Amino acid sequence: MGKLKINSLLLIIGLCSIAAKADNNFTNGQQLVAAGDCISCHTAKDGAPFAGGLKMITPIGAVYSSNITPDKTFGIGNYSYDDFVKAVREGVAKDGRNLYPAMPYTSYAKVTDQDMRMIYDYFMTQVKPVKQANLESDIPWLISMRWPLAVWNEIYLDNSIYQADNSKSEQWNRGAYLVQGLAHCGACHTSRGIGFAEKALDQSDQTYLTGALIDNWYAPDLTENAISGLGNWSKQDIIQFLKTGHNDKNAAFGSMSDVIKNSTQYLSDEDLTSIAVYLKSLTSTSKHSASSTTNNTTTSLVAGDMSQPGAQEYMDNCSACHRIDGQGYTKTFPSLAGSPVVLSEKPDSLIRIVLNGSQVPVTQDAPTGLTMPDFAWRLDDLQMANLLTFIRSSWGNNAEKVTVSDVKSVRDATTTKGKN
Repeated sequence: MGKLKINSLLLIIGLCSIAAKADNNFTNGQQLVAAGDCISCHTAKDGAPFAGGLKMITPIGAVYSSNITPDKTFGIGNYSYDDFVKAVREGVAKDGRNLYPAMPYTSYAKVTDQDMRMIYDYFMTQVKPVKQANLESDIPWLISMRWPLAVWNEIYLDNSIYQADNSKSEQWNRGAYLVQGLAHCGACHTSRGIGFAEKALDQSDQTYLTGALIDNWYAPDLTENAISGLGNWSKQDIIQFLKTGHNDKNAAFGSMSDVIKNSTQYLSDEDLTSIAVYLKSLTSTSKHSASSTTNNTTTSLVAGDMSQPGAQEYMDNCSACHRIDGQGYTKTFPSLAGSPVVLSEKPDSLIRIVLNGSQVPVTQDAPTGLTMPDFAWRLDDLQMANLLTFIRSSWGNNAEKVTVSDVKSVRDATTTKGKN
């Protein structure tokens, strides 16, 4: 068997093992590591689990994830428990180097001592050591010096462990602990300000989890925003999405597919419910209400009226799966009417999905892994802009138009295919 197949098999076995040992209260380190989604960042494509080497793009250059297997030469085999805690909670390696905040230690700082001990024991006793050297970052020399990161930590790092809010339920607190801590949802879904730090780390600031642009994807709003957030999702919609990668309203895309494939599908129903309870408690600053679905677009398409720009492109490329009424098919192809991705403030994710295609993650409860094809080769920038503007303004949708420059920007950043 080839090396590539062996490494892929090891990864699958590791994930299946996590699933097999799941319990309802996260009482072992393996479940905690799954909740933290450590494997997604610390495993390169076709690489050995937790051996590092995954390339991650930052505003100042690319960094590569480190080897966190218990190998004593290249990994963390020589880390004491205190060394491990300092790295995970404070972003400082055993040799004193400051870690780049691509490692979400500002979130992991909230993890309790009990959970941290179980995570450490898991890595030291259950992960296979891998002798794989770590890669240097691609950040230019002058700005790659690590000492400014100590200053960054002084300004932005709050390393206090999560404190329960006694005015809230135990279920709410469990959800808050997971979302703010191990699951580090804010790392993608909260915008960043000066110094590239997250603008908020919990619900005390209303910018928390309101969406952010990251790696040419727009991680959507997770608050009760009725247009581009979770305002029209029930708790069960959230649970189903985290467990299977899709629901009647949306399908996972981008790095969220990896999160579901490697992490959330293995969480207990109790913890998924707690996460849903917490997310549904996050009020939105948006004053807009969801538009009601109308049949005007459907009526025009059925009558053969293709006068609206983008209508013909929709009928030729999208209607077979998403239907003429934009409603899609339950548990198969998501609805475009009222979709948070379609109505997002920034259309980057929608553009990228249609340009490059997407695949629903393969999970235990949804093993099909349906794929949406790419259309970068078929539609030029003007056709794509017209199509997406049509989708964003039909069936009751009312979002800003997509411009040719919007499409060109995403195409240039994410694909070399296409007509332009």
